[in-house]
Parts: sequence; structure tokens; C-alpha cells
Amino acid sequence: MADIETNSSLEILVREPDGCTIWTGPPFNNGQPNIKLEKISCSSAKFSEDGSVLMVIQADSVVSMYDCKTYKEIRSFQVPNLAAAALSPCGSYLQTFQKPSSPQEKNVTLWEVETGAAVYIHFQKNITKTTWPSIGFSLDEAIACRLATNEIQFFDPEDFSRGIISRLRIPGIAAVELSKKPGSHVAAFVPESKGVPASVQIFTGGKDVNTQPLARRSFFRCSTVQLHWNYGSTGLLVVAQADVDKTNQSYYGESKLNYLTTDGTHEGLVPLRKEGPVHDVQWSYSGSEFAVVYGFMPARATVFDKKCNPLLELGSGPYNTIRWNPKGRFLCLAGFGNLPGDMAFWDYLEKKQLSTTKAEWSVTSEWSPNGCYFMTATTAPRLQVDNRIAIFHHNGSLYYKKMFDKLYQADWKPESADSFGDISELLKSIGSLKIKATTSEGQSSKSAQASTKSTSANPQQKPAAAYRPPHARDAAVVQAQLLGGNSPSQEMSKNALRNKKKREKQREKKAAEASLAANAPED
Repeated sequence: MADIETNSSLEILVREPDGCTIWTGPPFNNGQPNIKLEKISCSSAKFSEDGSVLMVIQADSVVSMYDCKTYKEIRSFQVPNLAAAALSPCGSYLQTFQKPSSPQEKNVTLWEVETGAAVYIHFQKNITKTTWPSIGFSLDEAIACRLATNEIQFFDPEDFSRGIISRLRIPGIAAVELSKKPGSHVAAFVPESKGVPASVQIFTGGKDVNTQPLARRSFFRCSTVQLHWNYGSTGLLVVAQADVDKTNQSYYGESKLNYLTTDGTHEGLVPLRKEGPVHDVQWSYSGSEFAVVYGFMPARATVFDKKCNPLLELGSGPYNTIRWNPKGRFLCLAGFGNLPGDMAFWDYLEKKQLSTTKAEWSVTSEWSPNGCYFMTATTAPRLQVDNRIAIFHHNGSLYYKKMFDKLYQADWKPESADSFGDISELLKSIGSLKIKATTSEGQSSKSAQASTKSTSANPQQKPAAAYRPPHARDAAVVQAQLLGGNSPSQEMSKNALRNKKKREKQREKKAAEASLAANAPED
């Protein structure tokens, strides 16, 4: 009974053009999800990182908060000229950005969700990936800080009325990343400038901030970085990226993977065994291993320990994505984006590949919080056609699929992996449910198999289609949607018909001339 209760806590946020709704997660009754929250008209929706609060941005700049236990609205905020909104990891604070009407207007507000009070207000000219949310929090909300010009400003997360409680001055700082949990450290990036190499430094965070870095790594040919803290806040992976590859081997620039520890025992490059870009990197949820996809295609994938020793080779293929199961047992290696969607599922404990499958045109992908299911989604505006949700078992077999006219978002509700039972027990309980479902289907499945065999006995061979470049594959459909007329493939224009007839006449004329030349008497 306990297993069923833990599985029933899985939930999925689905957003379409007319609003968002909440599905109950798998395993589904009768093969279809139930609706836990009826559709709410909105332009954006997002869970807090602990899954306790749902933020929904509705029309007329109204931001509503829902308690994820009951899905009842707990508070709403009317924010004129709203441009962006973000929740703190535990759902304690809402941050809003308003389009400024004057330089003197303070347009960023931090609201306390429980009371609805504005606890901190300041001015910010614009927002970018590195400057929004303006005030960042660690996962446990133990540290709150803000990136300012040449410094990091720290706040008391329990009392913002105190204002800035400490400052860490770092000339030229361009990005900052707080450690996950516990919130104890902060990483700072300073880009390359006037012959001085770029650098990433690790400091202690909060009110006890120390101006001396605990660890530091410098590198040339670096314009941007990706900073990845592990769970436990002991290690930091740094993907250093340059816009230009001086070896001229890659159009997309070059990247290197560096590793730093908070105790200073390791500062250096991760020894990757193939040249090329770093496509993706992810820590395990234990924080003691990390997986990397790297190298020119076919890319290679390797799991390393905290000392950068290789533990497991996951092979090579058309891959650029790695997703680690929250329970730490399973891995999904995939090739999404401009790759064909190949997926390989691995059992990390058994050190073996479980299966391979495909999920073409996937835009997002993630494991369920209990680690038993893997969901991919094809969403707009990245792709305007074939929008869908696909859910796979841990071993790669397809469990559920649904097509949409247009789908904007599909997310699991975040939940701590510790709130679920052992992964082996969960898989056993799901397996027993599958056995019951298959036995209840009875003869219908057999008849379906018989009909499949009869139709597959004489399969129709489709002729191979001519190659079309990616940008032109859906051009006809998109043009028809934009112009509101028929697709060009269905109805040719008058000029196209005229040109077609000309080409046919020219071909007939050439064929006639060739036949006359062949039949002409020899001298």
C-alpha cells in the first residue's frame, strides 16, 4: 500500500495555448492520467524547486500562488507592467521585474509569499541569463545574494529589512553561482580582459564571507562558463567556453571541462579521452560521481569519480545529453536538438546497457522524482508540429504517449527522491501493476497481435524520399499557416505550371533529337 501512495504523488504540469493543468503521474489508471487541477488560463507556470508552491502568471499581470498539496490559491499579486517573475527554491519569496518607466523607479520587488509583503525593492536596468533572478538563493535558502558591479551583495534570507549584510568585492565579476545544498559556498567568474586570463574562484558565502578564495582556476580563451555544483557543496565543475576554436576544427568554438574542490585538493582539467566540445555534464544525486558527454561526433560518454578517475565508459554515438536518475541507479544517454533522438538506458549499479530507443524532435527530457520513469516532450515554439509527451520506463520501453496540436510545457512536479522508497521496491510494485493490467486485457491483446501479423506479412515498401535540408523540411506547412492558403505542395502556382510544361517540352525535344541522331544513316 505504501508503494502505491508514493507512486501516486508523481504529478505532471502540462501547459497548452489555453492554459495549464496538473496530471496525476504514472502508473495511470486505465492507461490515462487523471486531472488533479483543472485548466487555468495563463501565459507561464512554474513549480518551486522543492515542489511546494506553483506559480502561475495570468492575464493583466496577475501572479497567483497555489499550494501544491491542495492546489488551492494561497495568494495573488497584481504587478503592473510585469516582464518576468521567479520563485525562490522553497517557495518562500516571489521576485518580480517590471518594465522601468524612469531611471529613478525601483522596478525589482521581492515579495514574501506567506504575508504578501514587499520585503526588498531595488532598480535593475534589464535582465539577462546571468542577472535574473536578480537575487539568487541556495537550494535550502540559507544564502541569498545579488550580483552587482564588481561585487557580490549578501542578504539575510530570514530578514531582508536588514538590507545588504556583507559585500564581496571581485573586480570584473560577470557571473555568480551559489552552491546547492547546503548553501555554504559561492562561485564567481571573471572573464578574460586586457591579457589577464579568465578565472573562476570559490568563496565561503553568507554573513561569514571570506575575501580569500578557497580555490581558484585560471584559463585563457574563455568567454563564458557553465558552473555545476554537486550535491553536498564539495565540488564544482566548470565548462569553459570560447566563441572561436583556434584549431578550426569546430564552427561552434571550443570548450574545456575543469574541476575544483572547496577544500583545494583538486584544481585542474578533467582528463577527457577524445578531442572536441563538452556537450553535457551532470552530477549524480549522491554528489560523488559525474557523467560527461564530450568529443566530436560520434560523441563519447564517461562516468568519473570525485578524483576524476574514470569509473564507467558508456560508449559512443550521436549523443549530446546525459540525464542521471534521482536514485542514482539509472542513466539516460541521448542525442536531442539537431540530432536524431537516439536514447541509451544504462543500469549504473550493474554496469550494463538496458536498451536503446528513439524520441525524435524532443525539446525537454527528465527523470521522474522517484526514478522509475523518463519523460521527453516536443514543445513550441521550438517546434510547431508533432508536439507530444512521451513517458518511458526506466529500461527504455515506451509507457505512454500523447500528441498535441500545440504544447508549450511539460514538467514533473519536483519532489525529494528520499520521500520515495527504495528503487528496487518501487520497480517491483510497478511490475506487479503491469502484470495485472496485461492479464486483464486477455484475448484483446492476442487478437491485436494476430491482426498485426497479418498486416505485417505483406508490408508496403515506401520509396526513399529525396533529401531536404533541415530548414526546408517544414517550409511548405509553415508558409501555408502564415499565408492562410493551401500548401504549395498541394496547389502549384500558374508560373510553376508554365515552367513545368516548358521543362517537359524541352525534354521531349531533346529525346526526339537524340533518336533522330541515332537513326541517321552513316556516311
